[in-house]
Amino acid sequence: MLVFPNCKINLGLQILGKRDDGFHNLETVFYPVPFKDALELIPNTNTETEFTGTGLVIDGKAEDNLCVKAYHLLKKDFPQLPAVKIHLHKAIPMGAGLGGGSADAAFMLKLLNERFQLNLSTAQLINYALQLGSDAPFFIINKPCFASGRGEVLEEIAVDLSMYKIVLINPGIHINTGLAFSQLLQGSGGPEPSDRLKEIIHQPIETWKDHLKNDFENPVFEAHPEIQMIKDTLYGQGAIYTAMSGSGSTVYGIFPQDPVGNNKIDTSSFKDKNYFIKTIN
Repeated sequence: MLVFPNCKINLGLQILGKRDDGFHNLETVFYPVPFKDALELIPNTNTETEFTGTGLVIDGKAEDNLCVKAYHLLKKDFPQLPAVKIHLHKAIPMGAGLGGGSADAAFMLKLLNERFQLNLSTAQLINYALQLGSDAPFFIINKPCFASGRGEVLEEIAVDLSMYKIVLINPGIHINTGLAFSQLLQGSGGPEPSDRLKEIIHQPIETWKDHLKNDFENPVFEAHPEIQMIKDTLYGQGAIYTAMSGSGSTVYGIFPQDPVGNNKIDTSSFKDKNYFIKTIN
């Protein structure tokens, strides 16, 4: 069986404070973007589960890959699961704020559930996914969602960007998420209430620039001015809204679609820097 795990962007991201378990409470809107990896699962005639990868180089040992961890997580509760061969073709940049690894893990859970008829409910899959990553539960639903808690409390929300063009720019800068959390500004009057983010997201996209914020941007931009330059450049190219996704370092721009194709976005300055660039029409 073959599936295509997609990435996500964050439309707004507010950090509300640290929890007793060491994680942080947050509020954001997760939005699925149709830029995808490819994940294949087939039964293995050997007794051991095997993992192979192509595309972008995946660092670390095979047993540490989230797809393999997803398999073993279910194997503990469903010992009848046979050994499998897992092949992942990686196209979504890793550690980029796009949730690619979490998507792979969540799609692996769904794939195993379907292929071996485990009859797990959506709620059960979400519970397993949370054990693999804070944003992995979103990919079980994989529809625009308002998220709170660690990111696992999900409420489907009516947001549709299908009539717009989305450009993803990743400069290849690794962001230390823990450090970014520690540098978030404090004492600025406190977070906005959750219904405020929901209110903003339902306003015309043209109003998002002044109201829809990612709390990670200030500390990340201060440490890496190059990332802010990407955001400024996308606005200069005519983006309606642009922001960093998650804790970075990917910046996305939302552009109007021109039915006659006259709004071609000039990404040559990014190509000269060997950035990762993806345009989704």
